[in-house]
Amino acid sequence: MSFRARLAVNILLRGGVVSLPTDTIQGLSCLPSSDSLQCLVELKHRASNKGLILISNDISHFENFVENPQLLTKVKVGNKPTTYLLNAASNIPVLLTGGMKTIAIRLTDNPLIADLCNSTNSALVSTSANVSGFPVAQTSLKLRVYFNDQLDFIISPNAQKNAPSHIVNLETGEEIR
Repeated sequence: MSFRARLAVNILLRGGVVSLPTDTIQGLSCLPSSDSLQCLVELKHRASNKGLILISNDISHFENFVENPQLLTKVKVGNKPTTYLLNAASNIPVLLTGGMKTIAIRLTDNPLIADLCNSTNSALVSTSANVSGFPVAQTSLKLRVYFNDQLDFIISPNAQKNAPSHIVNLETGEEIR
């Protein structure tokens, strides 16, 4: 694991918010605790009724967040990153679901995400690296413009431009995006 990834792990474990390249776009991430979630939502100026995504390389990291863990066997890493909506467990923070009955999860084989999730033994909360209503930051400079010194750590964006993930409601089979 790289030095920067080890630093990110330490910051995440202390409740910090980091920016990092995901399997889709540059994201903002934290661990799924109430304090970290609140900080992330405030940084983005995001409405609290918009849910967030959990990402991980390990399906077991999602088990405590979904109502029916058996459905997780249908979650796969495919050619195109896919976010799945499942009914949320009753005890998870409202900021994670946006007050909806579902939670969004994405299984990924991204090596950086795998290192962070394995080292924290947790899924990561993920959302696009932007202030709500603005384009996603494609550079470290744009991240600093958006967030000043409020991010705890930045792992620089990749040069490649990826698209947001496909979204499927696993409970109904509906393809949302």
